[in-house]
Amino acid sequence: MGQQQLLLIILGVIIVGIAVVIGITMFKDNAISANRDSVTNDLVNLGARAHQFYRRPVALGGGGSSFAGLTMDKLARPATGNQWVNEDGTFEILGTPSSTEVTLKGVGVQKNDGTVVEVHCRATSDSLMTTVIH
Repeated sequence: MGQQQLLLIILGVIIVGIAVVIGITMFKDNAISANRDSVTNDLVNLGARAHQFYRRPVALGGGGSSFAGLTMDKLARPATGNQWVNEDGTFEILGTPSSTEVTLKGVGVQKNDGTVVEVHCRATSDSLMTTVIH
């Protein structure tokens, strides 16, 4: 084989190697982004259920214009203690819900450089606010 052919083979191997590395990186980034979106979606859904609890009268199992007494079991089933787990991650109520607000936390299953996806959702009487931690 001539030198020109060897150089072309080496160049081809280098280009294919770079393309494989870029493809793996893009796949990993897409998986992390998809998990972050899924956790955020689940938290917004749980926040909407928290609003339903807030607005439902106490006689019907709600909070009667209060988040106090809200548990994860009242938001999603089957819940284990203060946590609910699905294929996207683990969800819990942070602290004790007050009469005016509750904060929900979602931790995803995808890791990004050793840290996991984490999103918080704060529900008040008239709003939901999500914050991406990682």
